[in-house]
Amino acid sequence: MGICDGRVVIITGAGRGIGREHALEFARQGAKVVVNDLGVTLAGESSGDSPAESVVAEIRGAGGEAIAHGADIADFEQAADLVRCAIDAFGDLHVVVNNAGFVRDRMFFTTSEDEWDAVIRVHLKGHFATSRHACDHWRARSKAGAPVDARIVNTSSGAGLMGSVGQSAYSAAKAGIAALTLVQAAELARYGVTANAIAPSARTRMTETVFADRMAAPDAGFDLNHPENIAPLVVWLGSAESADVSGRIFEIEGGMLSVADGWHHGEADDKGARWDPTEIGSAVRALLARSPAATPVYGAS
Repeated sequence: MGICDGRVVIITGAGRGIGREHALEFARQGAKVVVNDLGVTLAGESSGDSPAESVVAEIRGAGGEAIAHGADIADFEQAADLVRCAIDAFGDLHVVVNNAGFVRDRMFFTTSEDEWDAVIRVHLKGHFATSRHACDHWRARSKAGAPVDARIVNTSSGAGLMGSVGQSAYSAAKAGIAALTLVQAAELARYGVTANAIAPSARTRMTETVFADRMAAPDAGFDLNHPENIAPLVVWLGSAESADVSGRIFEIEGGMLSVADGWHHGEADDKGARWDPTEIGSAVRALLARSPAATPVYGAS
C-alpha cells in the first residue's frame, strides 16, 4: 500500500536517471507503471540499449506491476500508442510524467538548425504529444460522467526558468514547458486534471559531465545530487492527495524544495497617451530603477 495505490502511471524517459527513480518510487507507492524509454544516447542517437526493460524487471522483482514501451514520445502516433498501451494493460490511466529529453549543447551562435529542431522536438513536442492523447481519454471519461482524478507532471528546468549559457535550445524548450503547464492547468481543471511542473537538479547524464565537480557523489552521508531525491515530489504530485495543487512550478534539489515565482506584472507607468520615442527612454529607466534586478542567467559571468 502507498499513496499511489492502484493508480496507472506513464513515465517517459524512465530507463535511466531521474525518470528511472520516478518509476521505482511510483511502484513502491503502489502504482502500476508504464516505463517508456527509447534507449538513446545523451545526444538523442540510437544506442541499441533497452533500459526500460531493465527497470520493468526491477519493479517486478520487487513485487510491483510494470510494462515497458519504446515509443518516440515526440511522434504523435507513437505517443497515442503509448497511452493506448497503458489503458489496455491496466484498464485506465491516471498520471502522465513527462520526463524524456536530451541535450545538444551549443552557444547560440554555433547552434545548427538540426540541433535546435531536435531539442525543441523531444522536450516541447514530446510533452505535448503524450499529454494530448492522455487528455483525450480523460476528457471523454469526464464527458461520459465518470470520475476523473488525473495528473500531468511536466519537467522544466532551472535553464528554462533563468536561462543557461550554452543551452539556448534547451532553455527555450524548458521555458515553453513551464508556460505550457500553466495553460494545461487552466484548461483541464474542468475535466478533473491537474498540471504541475518540476525544475529538478540532480546527477544525470545531462549534468554529471558539464557540472562534474558539483555533481560528484560524496564519500559518505546524504547525496545531495542523487536522482532519487526528485521522485518523492513527483510521486506526491501524481497522487490523489495533490488534487488541490495545479499550475505550479516546483524547484527541487536534494532536500531543498521551493515554489518558483514566475513572470508577473511588475512596475508600470501609464501616460494615458501614445509614448514618443524621444521620451520613452527616460520612462524605461525610471521603471528599471524601481524594479528588482534581473536574476542572472546560469553560467553568465
